[in-house]
Amino acid sequence: MTLKHLLLATTVALGLHAAPALAQDAAIDAMSEYMMFSDYEAGIILPQQLDQTVFETALFVDTRDAGQFEEGTIPGAVNIEWREVLDRIDEIPEGRMTILFCNTGSLSAQAAFALRVAGRSNVLVMQSGYTGWQQDAAYKP
Repeated sequence: MTLKHLLLATTVALGLHAAPALAQDAAIDAMSEYMMFSDYEAGIILPQQLDQTVFETALFVDTRDAGQFEEGTIPGAVNIEWREVLDRIDEIPEGRMTILFCNTGSLSAQAAFALRVAGRSNVLVMQSGYTGWQQDAAYKP
């Protein structure tokens, strides 16, 4: 191996090593910026706030797995599992209120956080999830 090849291999190896670190730094910066400028209750909606107008205008995204979705969901909801929201971000409109939910709100909160860091400020998580909606919804179509 010549000196030229050794230098080239070293440069490529260093570049490959640095790229993930830079991507991680950018992700951390984006999350920090989001968290510093979010209001305490930003990004949530309660089942009691879901009136007819919300149902007529919002997109509901059930972030549970397909089996749970098939057992029962909010009428009109689409199923995008919580781990898939970034892979399927094109299915989530930018200009329409989008409400994510799971059984209790914990998995959908993670999905909503990822989408908000990715720039989707129109995404809300339904606090208390599908269970809360079944018990406390102000309106059920």
